[in-house]
Amino acid sequence: MKIKVINGPNINMLGIREPGIYGSDNYKTLIKKIKAFAKQNKICVKCVQSNYEGDLVTEIQKCLGRYDGIVINPGAYTHTSIAILDAAKAVKVPLVEIHISKVEEREDFRQVSYIRNAAVKTITGHGINGYMEAIEFLMNYDGTDDLHEQTSEMR
Repeated sequence: MKIKVINGPNINMLGIREPGIYGSDNYKTLIKKIKAFAKQNKICVKCVQSNYEGDLVTEIQKCLGRYDGIVINPGAYTHTSIAILDAAKAVKVPLVEIHISKVEEREDFRQVSYIRNAAVKTITGHGINGYMEAIEFLMNYDGTDDLHEQTSEMR
């Protein structure tokens, strides 16, 4: 199984940017945890991060025919990018939307998620451990359940 983990703007600033919201773990720690989890479960995971919308669209497009699942934290593009949504719909690869914080309890503008329209599941508020939850979900996802699931927890 091959899964691509795509991180959007400012995720590279974990541990620096608002640690009260996003936690004190840095981006390097996040990637190490993801790779260790993938190795333990004998799956291939590629992690990418960009602060640019077009790069994220390109990374999603590269998944067509090459990856079995996508875990994506589009950062602020969650609330603004129809281009990222369109790319996800085009490749038709099972996608899990992930957010480190519990976005549904934050500012009003964070209540809009375009990417959710292409996601088979959304995970919010589980900190960086939500990434492993998303990967595990994709490992067990058989595609028969078309219902979007949302998992959230207080932070």
